[in-house]
Amino acid sequence: MNDYKHVLLALDLSPDSEPVAERAADLARRYDARLSMMHVVEYIPVDPSGEALLPAPVTVEKELIDNARQKLAELAERLKVPQDACHVASGNIRREICRQAKEGEVDLIVLGRHERHGLAVLLGSPDDAIIHRAPCDVLSVHIKPDTR
Repeated sequence: MNDYKHVLLALDLSPDSEPVAERAADLARRYDARLSMMHVVEYIPVDPSGEALLPAPVTVEKELIDNARQKLAELAERLKVPQDACHVASGNIRREICRQAKEGEVDLIVLGRHERHGLAVLLGSPDDAIIHRAPCDVLSVHIKPDTR
């Protein structure tokens, strides 16, 4: 088994992302691997009745992408990850992360896993889909709920 050479950190950019990012950065240091970071904007507007509204307004999606780029850049600076190793994509989360992993010759994807309850358990999650379809190893970092 070879050491990891390229680690892809897939983030949802929530406040809980920080420990996941630290874990990925630590793994990259331990393996002397390159660290890339990624966030996928999956914008599906929903009205109060729960019906999806289509098409998605371009201005809202652009704003979400710009905001994600800014947050990713700030985190990259703290972790000392080069800006050219930061990627923001728009589309299906699983598809975009797996595409980036394949195209970037990634050995390990690191992502956060939130506890799910109720309907979310039945519907599945992007992290489950990534684990089953990734072209490489996947580390799913458990994010403990804030009990404050």
